[in-house]
Amino acid sequence: MWDRQRIDEEHGLKEKYGLKNVKEVWMAQSELRRIRRNVREVLSGKASEEVGRNIIARLAKYSIVSNKATLDDLLIVDTNAILGRRLQSLVFERGMAKSIKQARQLITHGFIAVDGKRVTSPSYVVPAVDDQKISFYKSIDLEVKPVVAAEGSNAEAAQEEAQEEQAPAEGNAE
Repeated sequence: MWDRQRIDEEHGLKEKYGLKNVKEVWMAQSELRRIRRNVREVLSGKASEEVGRNIIARLAKYSIVSNKATLDDLLIVDTNAILGRRLQSLVFERGMAKSIKQARQLITHGFIAVDGKRVTSPSYVVPAVDDQKISFYKSIDLEVKPVVAAEGSNAEAAQEEAQEEQAPAEGNAE
């Protein structure tokens, strides 16, 4: 139960992909076990070849394997392949977020769209046809630096002071 190597691997995946908790790693591993079980049933003859073709087609739809993959290739698929197809991972890879955690935040707050439709689930597995259709749903400025309040004063007063400093500078420029 307390296998240190397994725990370290799970936490490594959690940090690498910016997951909320290890349960998300377990869900990806569960999906992978289900795929492998179905492939083994096809290879043993318990299930028809049609089931095998359906499995390959579904994984090819999500660009986890190619259309020309064989059933033996499906046994090699690992958890990274599944976690790498999540919307959160793709948003970070495309440079739409500065960090994997920020990618998760942007998605949950409704700033990311796939094919023009808002998606608020970081675990959404993006089909290959929608890879290039990931965009911002609302415009966002990621370069904004928050106003830091001086110690002992409230944030509203510091923000008002910052706005007052900017207003004369803008007036002099005209």
